[in-house]
Amino acid sequence: MKSLVRAAVIGVLLSTTALATAQAQPAAPAVAPLSGTALTISAFGEVRTAPDMATITIGVLTQGATANDASTVNAARMNSMMAALRRAGIADRDVQTSGLNLNPQYAYEQNQPPRLTGYQANNQVTVRVMDLARLGASLDATVGAGANEIQGVSFGLRNPVAAEDEARRRAVAALQAKASVYAQALGKPIDRMVSISEGGGYQPVPPRPMALQARADKAFATPVSPGEMSVRIDVDATYQLGR
Repeated sequence: MKSLVRAAVIGVLLSTTALATAQAQPAAPAVAPLSGTALTISAFGEVRTAPDMATITIGVLTQGATANDASTVNAARMNSMMAALRRAGIADRDVQTSGLNLNPQYAYEQNQPPRLTGYQANNQVTVRVMDLARLGASLDATVGAGANEIQGVSFGLRNPVAAEDEARRRAVAALQAKASVYAQALGKPIDRMVSISEGGGYQPVPPRPMALQARADKAFATPVSPGEMSVRIDVDATYQLGR
């Protein structure tokens, strides 16, 4: 009998605790169900602005009869190129190795096994140029120091937040304007915006191929025009129209 009473008391305590815990938890906010006509539209906001930095990928490609020959010549030219970058005002933190390869080279003839002809060494670095006024001189300096591969120049922004926020404001304004046109055409009022989602955003300008040669006349740096770049935000939204 005592065991039955004890079990009943424990059961009441557990039920009371569970009820108190459930009451203590905040209720999930109620979402008003969508009623009336749903309007789903897309828009974008775009800001064009001048870039304030550039990224270049520069490399040294060398050939040698042996792997050691190719690597030794390559290392010497890379050291000269790195020193030229420092003299041009590029900080060490803005230079990062992005490729390093050493490959045998073969000659292929019909009905003959491949014949080893030597080795090819390739070393590439990605360089951030934080002062665009130094860009042309930096390119010339590296070529003059032995660089013989330039993948291209990519322009970008150090801090794209301000441009992105302005693009967002323009995107929302475009959404509102477009929604108003639909609502007027349908003869219905706009009750509320139900949802909104974002896509797009800041993307650096893709690298542009370049072909440079060492310049005999060092009085003029290679001209590089950064132009403008686009920062675009895409948005999708759903509105509820009245009756």
